[in-house]
Amino acid sequence: MPAPTVDLLKNKLGSSDAPSISATNPAFIPPSQPLTPGKQLPTSVELPVLPAVESAKRLAAFAAVDRHIGLQHKVIGIGSGSTVPYVVDRIVAQGFQANKDRVFIPTGFQSKELIIKAGLTLGDVDQYATIDVTIDGADEVDNELNSIKGGGACQLREKVLAEAAETWIIVADYRKNSHILGTTWKQGIPIEVASFAYAKVLTNLSHMGSPSQLPDGKPGLTLRMGKMKAGPVVSDNGNFIIDAPFPEDMMKDPVDLLHRIKMLTGVVEVGLFCGMAKAAYFGNEDGTVLARLSDGGVEKITEVPKTPELKAQVEESNVE
Repeated sequence: MPAPTVDLLKNKLGSSDAPSISATNPAFIPPSQPLTPGKQLPTSVELPVLPAVESAKRLAAFAAVDRHIGLQHKVIGIGSGSTVPYVVDRIVAQGFQANKDRVFIPTGFQSKELIIKAGLTLGDVDQYATIDVTIDGADEVDNELNSIKGGGACQLREKVLAEAAETWIIVADYRKNSHILGTTWKQGIPIEVASFAYAKVLTNLSHMGSPSQLPDGKPGLTLRMGKMKAGPVVSDNGNFIIDAPFPEDMMKDPVDLLHRIKMLTGVVEVGLFCGMAKAAYFGNEDGTVLARLSDGGVEKITEVPKTPELKAQVEESNVE
């Protein structure tokens, strides 16, 4: 690791009895757990009360980090989405000793900013073709841990980091837990396409069975348009995004659908992630976490500690 980064992290350690790693930008406040006046680590104090959905996201993220990011993991992928800030919070709360030799790989602009502002070491997938663990969000997850991703238009880099990871973990709230893809995520499969080929790909997807209008009258197959700009959404890679819903009978076999879409000329990547996740963690409204494993196992986690157990382990080993 470059020495300046280590120095940067060390300089963040205050003189308080409860040292912390604060943000690179002093004005930055982690979205879920603000630092205390005594510069305590975010999870060393009572967690702030959050709305039900946000609390569920935090629970899922904390449980996933606690179970899958240990001292032996040095190259870590950070995904995209509204649950990911809580993932970064928990990693920071593991402490300086745990993070000083780690490198973090982002899936897009959002996660890159989170890594930088948290004072963690930023890397890129072209430097680290193999990643120990990647934790990412999802728009919907089915019974087989297949998922739809790309609501934030990051599916290309997300899939690269998922494939590069020895372990790929999903974190989400209870609304994303589904039996068949397309049940709750009605917008369709996000498909990244070369900008000059979007019209032809739209035609091909229509011929495949993607409807232009949903049964409830809402738009179906469409080129995703920007909300705060004129024109289409442009991905971090300079491509357009098509949202393509399909009938339930086609969504029941997401692997086949993935292969068929990926074969269309002009398609860069498809927001179907099939057979990749080792586990998915869903935060529930009642304060529990449902963990679903790739081997079909299901576990209900009733409690997530406020302080990461890894931090205590590191401190004990340093004392010894």
